[in-house]
Amino acid sequence: QVQLVESGGGLVQAGGSLRLSCTASGRAFRSYAMGWFRQAPGKEREFVATISWNGGYTNYADSVKGRFTISRDNAKNTVYLQMNSLNPEDTAVYYCAADSTDPATMWTLYDYWGQGTQVTVSS
Repeated sequence: QVQLVESGGGLVQAGGSLRLSCTASGRAFRSYAMGWFRQAPGKEREFVATISWNGGYTNYADSVKGRFTISRDNAKNTVYLQMNSLNPEDTAVYYCAADSTDPATMWTLYDYWGQGTQVTVSS
């Protein structure tokens, strides 16, 4: 069992930056691939970024490539999402998730989820 807690969301102006954190309980964190997803009101949950267990592989949605960076610190049981050059289209609830197999872009493949953190970008 893995419990995930996100933090770092908030209100930011367009062009600004935020860093989201997701801290996991349990010693098995280092064995999980981790992902970030987001869901805006009235829209489906969408993939943002994923990272392999050792950080050696990352993948991003085209909409965030070059602006967002996913990273992890296994010693701290934490995965991060650095978000730069934010725009209003990035407004959503952001969720982190743990995948016991491989980094994936489909949210249905993830085993554990956090409660989400709200990110609002004003124009």
